[in-house]
Amino acid sequence: MIEARAPERAHTVAMAHGAFNVVGGLWPLLHLRSFEWVFGPKVDVWLQMTTGGLLVSAGVSQLAAAPSPQGPAQARRIGLGTALTLLAIDLIYVPKGRIRPTYLLDAAMQTGWIAAWLRSAPGKSINRHARSSTPRSHRGGRR
Repeated sequence: MIEARAPERAHTVAMAHGAFNVVGGLWPLLHLRSFEWVFGPKVDVWLQMTTGGLLVSAGVSQLAAAPSPQGPAQARRIGLGTALTLLAIDLIYVPKGRIRPTYLLDAAMQTGWIAAWLRSAPGKSINRHARSSTPRSHRGGRR
């Protein structure tokens, strides 16, 4: 029987999502030209720098929170808040033509992070070879 517990999954998601946010936030801060090549030129560079800095802060907070007892819950709140916000921006402003369609790639990633966080919620576990705990006589089949 292989079982992955929610706290272990939450720790893994926290570390991966935190690293993703740090790298994603650093990209425009360190090399704006390549970032704009992929996602389009920005009129307000200060806004892109602010967003990058906030993503780095969110990612570092997720990475720092993960090992503590309350860490997974804190990292989940930061992660879901960040992913939901970025997903909303992507889905609102791509159709309006304000940002490039390449932001739909980001929307897909944010959807993946949201799914990962929901899957790692407390009380969830994956048991790949589990048998029903319901007694056979109560399953609705023949005895």
